[in-house]
Amino acid sequence: MIDPRITKLANTLVNYSCAVKPGEKLLIEATDIPHEFAIECARLARRAGADPLVLLKSSQVNRALMQTASESQFQLMADVERHQMENVQCYIGARGNYNVSELSDVPGDRQKIYESTVWKRVHIEVRVPKTRWVVLRWPHPSMAQLAGMSTEGFENFYFDVCTLDYARMGQAMQALKKRLESTDQVRLKGPRDTDLTLSVKGIPAIPCDGKLNIPDGEVFTAPVRDSINGVIHFNAPTMYRGETHENIRLVFKNGKIIEATSTNTAKLNEVLDADEGARYCGEFAFGVNPFITRAMKDILFDEKISGSIHLTPGNSYDEAPNGNKSEVHWDMVMIQTPECGGGEIYFDGTLVRKDGLFVTPDLKPLNPDALK
Repeated sequence: MIDPRITKLANTLVNYSCAVKPGEKLLIEATDIPHEFAIECARLARRAGADPLVLLKSSQVNRALMQTASESQFQLMADVERHQMENVQCYIGARGNYNVSELSDVPGDRQKIYESTVWKRVHIEVRVPKTRWVVLRWPHPSMAQLAGMSTEGFENFYFDVCTLDYARMGQAMQALKKRLESTDQVRLKGPRDTDLTLSVKGIPAIPCDGKLNIPDGEVFTAPVRDSINGVIHFNAPTMYRGETHENIRLVFKNGKIIEATSTNTAKLNEVLDADEGARYCGEFAFGVNPFITRAMKDILFDEKISGSIHLTPGNSYDEAPNGNKSEVHWDMVMIQTPECGGGEIYFDGTLVRKDGLFVTPDLKPLNPDALK
């Protein structure tokens, strides 16, 4: 018998996030997840009148392919997967990982081949702008270990987070969207030496209420490309290309990262030197999910932490474009709750959030007590 929580989650993805319609095609790309979940997604898609396609993948197989990757090999993979993506209207990416560091020993130049072929041509150019898509991270024991939780405890937490009332959250997000879209200058003060200014003038703000990611709970925009100045010192650990980074500190001048250090400074700068756009930022966002309260080194969770912000070196999204293009998109998270050092955010000189809680009446419905 299938766990009813799996059915509830699959229903959220198929009928709320993707909102599949009769006659549409849905691609379910399942990487290292229980087959029962892919089966439930396919079953519910057919019940809704859609035609499901299922693509099964393995992180270990992907690692093996990347270890000896050639440009022609991955261009062919991109050709095949792009053709499939171009022929569906909806996409569910359910991604698990038995070992979150599976790609840690794949050379950066090999990972870059994947990013510039399959990731760019299939996902950046087709899936993101041309399908109704949602990405889900599956709760493997490896994630529980990173979070410092038991497997059962993490699974219970996971299903609470992933099946909350996203429609209600979406309504509360409209006030932050309105605020951001009427703001020019943002100032961010935070733990350690963080003091950063940026402009969001003229760039749309996008509420994320379970339509693109599960778990969800962020409102994102983008900084004007050359507007960021100052220092930001992130206090949440992050993983990129299988490598863990802590204490990332970035110094900006006219939008460009001119200094970057972390516990893995060499690897950090290797990514930031991938192309010209990697040293500029393509996203600035607020995390508001009330059930996510601490970092667990999985960005689909960590970027939604209540009381956090994230700033993203690399590519901007088409929904909130600032002209920055890159093969890199690396969300880096700073938590501003009192336990993590606090902090303040100002919109055009007005304090809107202090120590992780919104302080203006229109934004208070986004605070944890109001959303739970």
